[in-house]
Amino acid sequence: MKKKILRRSIVFLIVALLAFVVEAVRIVTFPSVAPAGSYDCAIVLGAAVRGEEPSPVFEGRLEHAVALYREGKVKALIFTGGYGTPGEAAESEVGMAYAMGKGVPAFAISTEENSHTTRENIIESKLLMEKRGFRSALVVSDPLHLRRALLMTGRLGLDAKPSGTPTSRYATWSSKLPFLLRETFFSFVYRVAGK
Repeated sequence: MKKKILRRSIVFLIVALLAFVVEAVRIVTFPSVAPAGSYDCAIVLGAAVRGEEPSPVFEGRLEHAVALYREGKVKALIFTGGYGTPGEAAESEVGMAYAMGKGVPAFAISTEENSHTTRENIIESKLLMEKRGFRSALVVSDPLHLRRALLMTGRLGLDAKPSGTPTSRYATWSSKLPFLLRETFFSFVYRVAGK
């Protein structure tokens, strides 16, 4: 009986490990460049801020979003992310200030300050898209974050394509690996719990 339980436990662990590896490979190989064409908006997923300044990770996303706007690939930018640490600005407010400082006009920017997770970022963005009559979007984030984000847009019925930051701070495997493990874990959580 004990051998049977041990055997089943080993089989379960092997299957779980294989599933984890397969999901990690899917995340790494997920496309991060959007198909050619123009889109109504770019949804910029929030990241940490430092006071009223974007963290290096967030700055990479903001730079990419501004470039998409300047190149005419999107007509508007949606900045997501609420308040984190007390005394710091909301991620979306920092994003808006950064974009306006780079010449993006206020009328081309929408923000929300309610979200604290990727799923909430997407939900709040969908509301803003509906309010402004937008039908298509690029999702801007680090490449390893895009598979999970696009799973969420798909479940919510958004017409969205990925657009990964070309200057991601997760450039070396020493920085990529922890992020990849985290994303793989949260992808499983999302698939099972929907959160």
